[in-house]
Amino acid sequence: MWFDLDGLPVCFPYDAIYPEQHEYMGELKRALDARGHALLEMPTGTGKTAALISLITSYALANPSRPLRLFYCTRTVHEMEKTLAELRLLFSHLPPADACRLLALGLSSRKNLCVHPQVSASGAVDTGCRRLTASWVCEKAAYDRESATPLCDYFETFDAAARKGDLALYIQPGVYTLADLRSLGRERRICPYFLARHMVKHANVVVYSYQYLLDPRVASIVSSEMQKDCVVVFDEVHNIDNVCIEALSVSIRKQTIQGAKGNLRHISQQIDRFKATDASRLNAEYRRLVDGLAQRGNLPISDAWLANLALPDDILKEAVPGNIRKAEHFLTVLWRLVRNLDERVDTENVVNERPVSFATSIYSLAGIETTTLRFLYDRLQSLLLTLEITDTDEFMHIQKICDFATLIGTYKRGFSIIIEPYDDRMPDIRDPVIQLSCHDASLAIQPVFNRFQTVVITSGTLSPIDLYPRLLNFNPVISRSFTMSLTRDCICPMVLTRGSDQLPVSTKFDMRSDPGVVRNYGRLLLEMASAVPDGIVCFFVSYSYMDGIVSSWNDMGILQEIMQHKLVFIETPDVVETTLALDNYRKACDCGRGAVFFSVARGKVVEGIDFNRHYGRLVIMFGVPFQYTLSKILRARLEYLRETSQIQEEASCSMCWPGDSFESRLWNDDIC
Repeated sequence: MWFDLDGLPVCFPYDAIYPEQHEYMGELKRALDARGHALLEMPTGTGKTAALISLITSYALANPSRPLRLFYCTRTVHEMEKTLAELRLLFSHLPPADACRLLALGLSSRKNLCVHPQVSASGAVDTGCRRLTASWVCEKAAYDRESATPLCDYFETFDAAARKGDLALYIQPGVYTLADLRSLGRERRICPYFLARHMVKHANVVVYSYQYLLDPRVASIVSSEMQKDCVVVFDEVHNIDNVCIEALSVSIRKQTIQGAKGNLRHISQQIDRFKATDASRLNAEYRRLVDGLAQRGNLPISDAWLANLALPDDILKEAVPGNIRKAEHFLTVLWRLVRNLDERVDTENVVNERPVSFATSIYSLAGIETTTLRFLYDRLQSLLLTLEITDTDEFMHIQKICDFATLIGTYKRGFSIIIEPYDDRMPDIRDPVIQLSCHDASLAIQPVFNRFQTVVITSGTLSPIDLYPRLLNFNPVISRSFTMSLTRDCICPMVLTRGSDQLPVSTKFDMRSDPGVVRNYGRLLLEMASAVPDGIVCFFVSYSYMDGIVSSWNDMGILQEIMQHKLVFIETPDVVETTLALDNYRKACDCGRGAVFFSVARGKVVEGIDFNRHYGRLVIMFGVPFQYTLSKILRARLEYLRETSQIQEEASCSMCWPGDSFESRLWNDDIC
């Protein structure tokens, strides 16, 4: 349908529109007219995605003199596919003259786009890809054609077309989902990952993950060429402050330090090998470093590594400190840093420090200046590229320590370094950890607000909506919360506090392992599985609790009884395993067999998967996943918010369960 919205002709891909969708589009149009940011809340299920893409696409088509490009950020691949499906429906309703000049595509990781038979089937897709596409691998194959150096035929097709400027011939206007890109790659024998990376510069609509804009390491590679007139949408952002602080937080454990020592020994061996066989590469790197930090120029697309986590532009203009320009000197500095952290993590007491004091202690004990700490990550990246390292996952430990050092050397506020010898929840097991925790969510998202003229923050749950401008430090020109005008009673909520034998049931810590509680929960699920058709979804408060209770049900024979009625599938931390489990769960529901899906609240599945119609006839929540309120990191962040933003812990925000007072749970950790 077409309708007029304050003088703007809008194409909406459905026959009817909710009143709140119309109002939502009106507020969004006002934000675009004002070239400012917007904060919009509208209930889940009322069609935010359709309203957003319809309005912004129509606005761009109606204003050819002001070209707008839309970057739509989602949390999960499933949400990405849903958005692209809405775009395809919208494009089918546009006039052919308009649709034929629009390109929309999804961009994801190598793991989700690789079509190389061997690499895509391996567990380390990034490493496998680098082994076949790194510039030095391709150069070696071109120099010595008889060496039989393995290459990726799909990347070779992409590289040849890129050199000729013919990549536009491989992808025509339209909407390309991840599956479409993979099919195109197999059909045309071209790499869909690198093709999508290249076409981002030319697409009108790009749908990808939050991390591609909020994580500095990824954003500088994937999103560096976005223009100021782009419109950026963050959808389902009720947890965006946590995403921001996680992007700038680092945890170092004993295993990390031991792994870093192994990485340094490996690097030392590689340096010795290059000195003996190709010392010119190390000398050339040294000469580049003498000239400054921007020593590598424009890296080939196949060599692009995760960028620096924190360095702002003014620091990037500084010269690399002289004591880390030579490879062997840099290695010595890293050894001193790793040994210092190894000594610090062995403390018997909880330590809470600011970055300035921690950096000062590193200087006094290890002789490493704060200026040097800032450049450790970039210097490591340069060295690994010089040494032609392709197994990036192998060096994750030393990369994490260099991330840690770079953040400490760059930021003086907004962070805490907390060293804990024991986890409060497992006080008998020693598990020391150094946690560099970011408390200021605006540090990650502020560059996005400053860079683009319109950023839309939207979700079904943003209440209280006035909290987010303070958490993220921005001033929206539009801030509005919509209510659902068309409702119907389609859900029957029930709260059960006792089992069939009248014993109380609860997931609070001192009751959750009680055999009576476990048995009653199992019997409840068994009764529901025998009576409810199609799919049942169960949410647990944590992975550990889910593993424990499922194991107990198996020992009691309850799991076997449930499987007589329905198949059982379980979410795991592994994305591939979970995706496979979800696909099989849907197949079991589609064929009438019925299934039960065990998942974790606040996990991967709960945030982005729709269990609509027969996929979710019943939802059972075994407990409520309240935040662990005695966490030292949480308390440090609350203290920081009180000092800097005057946000009190009584406020209900994204770190707490919506609508529940944080203070009421700060001193009462019972979970019912």
